[in-house]
Amino acid sequence: MIIAITNQKGGVGKTTTAINLAAALATKGFRTLLIDVDPQANSSMSFLDIHELQSSMYEVLTQEEINLSDILHEADKVPHLFVGPSAISLAKVEAKLIGELDSHFRLKDEIEQVRDQFDYIIIDTPPTLGIITVNALVAATHILIPIQSSYFALEGTDDLLETIEKIKIRANPDLQILGVVITLYDKRTILSRDIRKEIGQVFGDKLFKTRISKSVRLEESPAYKESIFSFAPRSSGAYEYYKLSEEVLARV
Repeated sequence: MIIAITNQKGGVGKTTTAINLAAALATKGFRTLLIDVDPQANSSMSFLDIHELQSSMYEVLTQEEINLSDILHEADKVPHLFVGPSAISLAKVEAKLIGELDSHFRLKDEIEQVRDQFDYIIIDTPPTLGIITVNALVAATHILIPIQSSYFALEGTDDLLETIEKIKIRANPDLQILGVVITLYDKRTILSRDIRKEIGQVFGDKLFKTRISKSVRLEESPAYKESIFSFAPRSSGAYEYYKLSEEVLARV
């Protein structure tokens, strides 16, 4: 199962979800691969010292002699979790791949070579609908969409759903929306509750029951190169991401 975590809006908890969902699956004993194709490299920095790395997903996507298997690293402090790290150079990949006939299939081709080695593969995408995100959607079997509990929560969602439909027509007919998870949720406010109802009306049973609350612990954990499960195992964030992983497994 290959899950692309995507939303073209920034600040919706996409990377936090990628980090902690991957860690939750690995903690359950599943061999899990977290592929970071966001040039900000926040998922990579949460588990690795990226300044010591020789190669990243940029080289994998642009150089034939470097394969995904060449750059994988076991995550610090999380058994069964491996990371395909990103780098700021990924910001140049769009210009590098433009005009290439196989540009949308580069990531899929690389994943196919290592797919049998892992139970789950999580892809953290950039907050855009450019060529990197399209690569992730072409490679994925499922999409998980984090949506922030805010007034403009659904703004731009139409563009994302339209992109998904276009990819399903030709490049990846089996692509499915696994679900939508509400992030940065504050149950104390009427606005959050109203937005939850609105998102539920749009996505129906695709909306996960688990909601990820606003949490200082979730914000702090990447700075210590830890998932929420080792950094604050008794926090609400750890409980909620554990519950989300349970829902993900149930839907597969």
